[in-house]
Amino acid sequence: MNYVDGFVVAVKADDRDIYQRHAQIAAEVFKEYGASNVVECWGDDVPEGKLTSFPMAVKREPGEVVVFSWVVWPSRAARDDGMKKVMADSRLQPDTLPMPFDGKRLIYGGFQVIVDV
Repeated sequence: MNYVDGFVVAVKADDRDIYQRHAQIAAEVFKEYGASNVVECWGDDVPEGKLTSFPMAVKREPGEVVVFSWVVWPSRAARDDGMKKVMADSRLQPDTLPMPFDGKRLIYGGFQVIVDV
């Protein structure tokens, strides 16, 4: 069954085009190393919560938008192998492709798919 890496981050609204270019390059690298699908979503209806919420989780600041993304891999083994290659790829190094967001506020994790309808 597939394996999914999920990501949530806050990005300055004014940096949408920069983020989109960054995400496109990253998606091509992920796909090159075995990902079957990469999805990037720009938040346009992401409410503040009272106890928990996406904005609270990423400590969204004024003028920022929550971005929700995921990468689908054929398996956990494919992800583990592919992610090592992605992280080492020179095209995604900070001096080559600076992150258009605060990486300290990035939330991520790997997930086993248990329902896929």
